[in-house]
Amino acid sequence: MKSSERSFARRIDLTSLQLFVAVCELGSIGRAAEREFIAASAVSKRLSDLETAVDTALLYRHSRGVTLTPAGESLLHHARTVLFGLERMQGELSEYADGVRGHVRMHANISAIVQFLPEDLGAFARAHSQVKIDLQEHLSPDVLQAVREGAADLGLCHTGAAAEPEGLQSRPYRSDRLVLVVPQGHVLSRHAAIKFEAILDCDIVGLQANSSISLAMHQAAAQAGRPLRQRIQVTGLDAMCRMIDNGLGVGLLPDRAFALMRGVGRLQSVALDEPWGQRELRLVARDFDTLPVTARLLVEHLVPPALPEPS
Repeated sequence: MKSSERSFARRIDLTSLQLFVAVCELGSIGRAAEREFIAASAVSKRLSDLETAVDTALLYRHSRGVTLTPAGESLLHHARTVLFGLERMQGELSEYADGVRGHVRMHANISAIVQFLPEDLGAFARAHSQVKIDLQEHLSPDVLQAVREGAADLGLCHTGAAAEPEGLQSRPYRSDRLVLVVPQGHVLSRHAAIKFEAILDCDIVGLQANSSISLAMHQAAAQAGRPLRQRIQVTGLDAMCRMIDNGLGVGLLPDRAFALMRGVGRLQSVALDEPWGQRELRLVARDFDTLPVTARLLVEHLVPPALPEPS
């Protein structure tokens, strides 16, 4: 490390970084002081010292609170990365102290969690009993953002048309196909396969607005020049099935997820005849080669290296 870099590192105080992030998240020095149990004047002094250390203004101060300067936006990104790294270090070291050799932080979307991860993570846990997995369910865009910001080591989600999302590396994990789920006896149940446009006359039970299925439906409806009658939005596939079973609409689900939920109600599926109905789940990381050893073990378990082709 150069002497100028060492000098800069010594001028940056971790407590000040934590308070800066709190102020940015709450938009107010006063609210940040209340949350962090510290006097507002002390927070203000820390922020002033931080601005002196980086030799530039970080916040616009006004009567309603504070907003970030362009330099403040940049520092917020780096501060979060530093603090996430410290949390990760603390978490891993505490696991060693408890006799666990490490842990992996993973975020995944609901499709991966319902369809594939229980069996895959169960097998990994049996083979590596001293590795702890911290798994959280999020929408696909939020999974990608968490990996970018360092809040998760690995992500499993649909990446859309971009096999390599911006700033990330990815590897293929599993694939699924969307099917239309309708109550038994529904007028659309007579079809062996159906185009999405034929569904647009029906009320639709959907997932949250930013879920990959919801985004795909809205895009397809816009391309067809038709409105999407999505009357009900839920956060889980089981809730969607119960709504459909009670006559509140129809919905799109991954095929394996529907097969696992057949007991939720008297429902049946119809194949969705659309290219976008075939989807790929991908494993994402900022850099697979620099992951901790435990995370690399999980990557090799979820996405085994391809065998060389016979010569």
